[in-house]
Amino acid sequence: MSNALQLPIIDLASPDRFSTANSIRQQACIDHGFFYLVNHGVDEELVKKVFEQSSNFFSFPIEEKMKLAIKNHRGYTALYAEKLDTTLTTKGDSKETFYVGPLADGLNQWPLEEDLPSWRSTMETYHQKVLSAGTKLLSLIALSLKLDEDFFGKVGALNEPLGFIRLLHYPGSGDLDSSSEEVYGASAHSDYGMITLLMTDGVPGLQICREKSKQPQVWEDVPSISGAFVVNIGDMLERWTNCLFRSTLHRVLPPRQERYSVMIHPFAVYA
Repeated sequence: MSNALQLPIIDLASPDRFSTANSIRQQACIDHGFFYLVNHGVDEELVKKVFEQSSNFFSFPIEEKMKLAIKNHRGYTALYAEKLDTTLTTKGDSKETFYVGPLADGLNQWPLEEDLPSWRSTMETYHQKVLSAGTKLLSLIALSLKLDEDFFGKVGALNEPLGFIRLLHYPGSGDLDSSSEEVYGASAHSDYGMITLLMTDGVPGLQICREKSKQPQVWEDVPSISGAFVVNIGDMLERWTNCLFRSTLHRVLPPRQERYSVMIHPFAVYA
């Protein structure tokens, strides 16, 4: 069962920070666990370049992509290599992924510059810009919890932010092996970190289940808003708030046409 859903919209540039914090608390984090973030300061042209570069990489032959197979949680994972809902008896999720971790530790893997010019610099710039937006958002989340807005910084949660970019490619259903078993683009899960910031190409597929303990589960479609991040609360922030904020179950259905998205999570230490 699936219904359409309109999530709260949070304006990161609003001058009324306390009103914004109150909206984050009740409408976004208590009621839904998901919300849209607009006026976040990440340039539209940069986002466009990230999606172009992501498409360029995933269009390579599998043999080329496997040269950057994941190690140290960085690099490429192939179609069906991951399954987010481990209770399923079906094969893995119908997505392929590329991970980019913290930039300072020297563990990232990168395509060769001659193969994909400006790929590395594009991803590094995006990583920095989204971490900056996320840090601003966390100050509003602190206010929403009746804390000082620099609370997370003061307790050291932002000293070494462990933000990981995940570039995601979901092939269209016509490009997948025909099978009678039910396979998801990303099977049902909650995120383990603090917050996740997701940007999609507008192709539908994301669904959330706000009452994960109830049966039967009710799944609601999350429409895309051009230029807006979809933000969700992770398990860590749910636990830190004694379950006041909710880490919401979500999944991605296999799209009819191919779908690209890029997310950065988990955010902060350890985060």
